[in-house]
Amino acid sequence: MKADESFFERVYEVARLVPYGRVTSYGAIANYLGIGGSARMVGWAMNKAHTPLQNVPAHRVVNRNGQLTGKHHFGGEEVMQQLLESEGIEVANDCIVNFKKLFWDPAKELE
Repeated sequence: MKADESFFERVYEVARLVPYGRVTSYGAIANYLGIGGSARMVGWAMNKAHTPLQNVPAHRVVNRNGQLTGKHHFGGEEVMQQLLESEGIEVANDCIVNFKKLFWDPAKELE
């Protein structure tokens, strides 16, 4: 296993814990993993998480402002939004409505 695969798996483990109907951010996952400032690396991991074998709810991971910045990695411009809306999460203009209320911080929730 390559080093990045190990890192990606750690990211996926955290992403799999994001509850249905909640969202987190790339930066929150990075902070939880002890690599604060590495949100972009978490984003790279999420971009590779779209295979059935991964079973990662990558649609629940957005940027720090609640924007659907990774939406183009879901095989269609509307797929990420549709997945979020199927969980009762409202999206407007590619942004999570009530982002702060729906935000799940692994550093707080998993400690």
